[in-house]
Amino acid sequence: MRTVFPPVHDNRLEPLSAADAGVLVGNARTLQRVAEAGRSGALLRGKNFGLLCASVGGDEAAAFRSAAIGLGAHVAHIVPSLTDASTHEVLGDTARMLGRLYDGIECVGETPAFVRRLADAAGVPVYGGLASPGHTTAGLATCLGGSATPAQSRHYMIQSVLLSTVG
Repeated sequence: MRTVFPPVHDNRLEPLSAADAGVLVGNARTLQRVAEAGRSGALLRGKNFGLLCASVGGDEAAAFRSAAIGLGAHVAHIVPSLTDASTHEVLGDTARMLGRLYDGIECVGETPAFVRRLADAAGVPVYGGLASPGHTTAGLATCLGGSATPAQSRHYMIQSVLLSTVG
C-alpha cells in the first residue's frame, strides 16, 4: 500500500494557513512513523531540486540536501550570480530556465523579495530558507513529538514540505 501525501494549498507557505499547517504536520508524522518502522522509500525518485546558495557546506544547505536525498531526489548546487539588483528580464529568464531544469528550488541566504521574484517566474515551488531555524515550518517541527530528536523532527518537516509541494 502506498501512502498518499496530501498537497498544501499554497506552495509559497507564506502565510501558512491552519489547514496547510495541519497537512504538513500530519505528513511529517507519517514520515516519522514510516522511518521508525524502517520502511522509508524513495518517494521523490526522479525529482530534481536546485539548491541556490553560496556555500554548499552550510547547515541549512546540508539539512535540505539530506531531506531531499532521503526521499530519493537529486539535488544540484547552484552558485547564485543573481541579486536583488538583477534586472527583471535577467531574473525572469533565469527563473524560467531553472523551472525547466528543476522540480523545486531552495534559496539559502537570499532575501524574501528575491525569492518572491524568482518564484513568480520559475513555475515550480521556490522555497526561501526552508531549512533555516527562522522558517515558518521550524516551529511546526516541535509539534511532532515522539522519540525523534529536534534535528530529526526538522528533517521530517522539510520532507513533508517537499512531498506536499512537489511529490
